[in-house]
Amino acid sequence: MTDFRNRKVLITGAASGIGRLMALRIAARGGRLILWDLDEAHLAAVAGEIAAAGGQAAAYACNLAERASIEAAAARTLAEQGAVDVLINNAGIVDGKRMLEATDEEVERTFAVNTLAHFRTVRAFLPGMLAQGAGHIVTIASASGIAAVPRLADYSASKAAAIAFDESLRLEFAHDGVPVKTTVVCPYYIATGMFEGVRTRFPLLLPIMRPEAVAARIVCAIERNESRVVLPWFVRCAFPLRLLPVAWFDALMGFFGITKSMDEFTGRKH
Repeated sequence: MTDFRNRKVLITGAASGIGRLMALRIAARGGRLILWDLDEAHLAAVAGEIAAAGGQAAAYACNLAERASIEAAAARTLAEQGAVDVLINNAGIVDGKRMLEATDEEVERTFAVNTLAHFRTVRAFLPGMLAQGAGHIVTIASASGIAAVPRLADYSASKAAAIAFDESLRLEFAHDGVPVKTTVVCPYYIATGMFEGVRTRFPLLLPIMRPEAVAARIVCAIERNESRVVLPWFVRCAFPLRLLPVAWFDALMGFFGITKSMDEFTGRKH
């Protein structure tokens, strides 16, 4: 079990959404939170919520799209807080544009935040975990990294890369006898506003998920050292379905409404 009591837990993208909800839940379990986000005002508000409830939280402004910002935030965090026990790479962005609509800058920013930032935070904080002989790295990926969706080419690709990143870490740690746990989380659409306007054809099978429920499930999975969490359960069907001919797989994606789920997407500014 991963016990949060008196453990230093760093969450990226902690100013809102499931990042904020995970922070509040972990603080209630006795964790010492280290909050990273670009939104300084909301970040301070979350730290204030935790402090008001009797918890501990330190907030650091960080632009996950910029390597220099990550390096500066990591250096300051290590200097002021010391080694981190649990790293939750939660920050993510989505543009939801068609292939010819997305600019090079937008695609590069998506990969910078959703994928490359994971490499940079792990390289910053893994040495401290190794030195203390324990740690836990959590990768918040997406169901769209398992089964891609129209208008999400960059997002789906970046999340597929995040899933592979976690898998490689897990296997590398096992091969080298490294005492660090990993957890990858692949949720369907979450009602945080990030995917405002998305639709589902079969809400009993593929619901637009409540952020509170997702945050609670992730925290529980970290405590139990679960290697992979896929939400909801129906998304797991994508794994065996990939054994089918491509035309059959595509037809099923259409039948379940997944290929049209982004048709009315509006999203929010990040």
